[in-house]
Amino acid sequence: MRTIAIVLASFCIAGAAMADSCKDTAASKKLAGAAQTSFMTKCKKDAQASCDAQAADKKLAGAAKTSFTKKCVTDTTGS
Repeated sequence: MRTIAIVLASFCIAGAAMADSCKDTAASKKLAGAAQTSFMTKCKKDAQASCDAQAADKKLAGAAKTSFTKKCVTDTTGS
């Protein structure tokens, strides 16, 4: 339960950054080089945690969880 609360809190904080895809946000902030790499890494990590929490809420398992999570992360990050 605590993990879900942490994930939801981080998602709310990152919500503005994730309104568009990570790539769109990085482009709008005109990030390049190490700053872009760092931003994309954090954004993808946050997206993975959020998508894992959503899959758990939906009680997905096995191939369904993998498929859902992969599509969710791809949609969120834009890659």
